[in-house]
Amino acid sequence: MTQATDKIRWTIADIEVLAADEWKSYEIIDGELFVSRAPHIRHQSVGGRIYANIFNWSEETNLGQPFFTPGIIFSDADNVIPDVVWISNERLAQLVDDEGHLTGAPELIVEVLSAGNTNERRDKEAKLKLYSLKGVKEYWIVDWRLREIEVYRREDAQLALVATLMEDDKITSSILPGFICNIQQFFN
Repeated sequence: MTQATDKIRWTIADIEVLAADEWKSYEIIDGELFVSRAPHIRHQSVGGRIYANIFNWSEETNLGQPFFTPGIIFSDADNVIPDVVWISNERLAQLVDDEGHLTGAPELIVEVLSAGNTNERRDKEAKLKLYSLKGVKEYWIVDWRLREIEVYRREDAQLALVATLMEDDKITSSILPGFICNIQQFFN
């Protein structure tokens, strides 16, 4: 006798009935629920430094805006909370709904890895696939423990790994013209 193994598909409505817990974040990717605890303080520090560098560049160029831990609601079964995003001024008005949520792909998304296989699988597999499908132009996966950044860029309609940068390297981006930063600044 075989047993049916129907996978539960989570939606935004399901998350709304869960008890609010300020120490947990809930994300849904392709109907799969990911629950995370509050990240390590070094995780927050690295994310904040990346945000600050992109914010300073954005203030100088006036080409767009970064956001720290915004919610992105792609669909009822795909909503995530990346660490940092950057959106051009042209796209920003198109992506924000009446409740102030992002509803489409920012040009750049940055995820800082949290410890654990589930967290790494979420960022390196599930989110990479989701961001690729939704049209993100560039995706940085930052490992603060190893002090490195994997840079994915859109090639042939999907995100592809183009570089793994170490702390002695500099990071640039074609979507952030003139942006250059010593990666070590993110990890100090």
